[in-house]
Amino acid sequence: MAAIQMTERQVGDVTVVDLSGKLTTDHEAQRLKDKINSLIQQQRNRVIINLAEVSYIDSGGLGQLVSCYSSVAKADGQLKLVHVSRKNHDLLAITRLVTIFDTFDSEDDAIQSFR
Repeated sequence: MAAIQMTERQVGDVTVVDLSGKLTTDHEAQRLKDKINSLIQQQRNRVIINLAEVSYIDSGGLGQLVSCYSSVAKADGQLKLVHVSRKNHDLLAITRLVTIFDTFDSEDDAIQSFR
């Protein structure tokens, strides 16, 4: 199973975290939470998670996303998702998490939504 890879980049005052691989229940998923907590400590609480290259999310991966969302919200920030595949969007719909997360088809739209 491919470990989740992540890179971060700044677009203005928004931090984009690009993920690739599988977001699953294991120590790798904890890395995402650690990354988000690190951003919050740097006062970078406008976050977009790019799921374009995420092939699979399990319940543990969903838990990590919810946990990250909560942490950012507690820091008066916003966390949004971009490039959610149809399969992953269906997963968000089934679990009713689609009502929690703002999801966008384009990164530009997601960035503009912070304005």
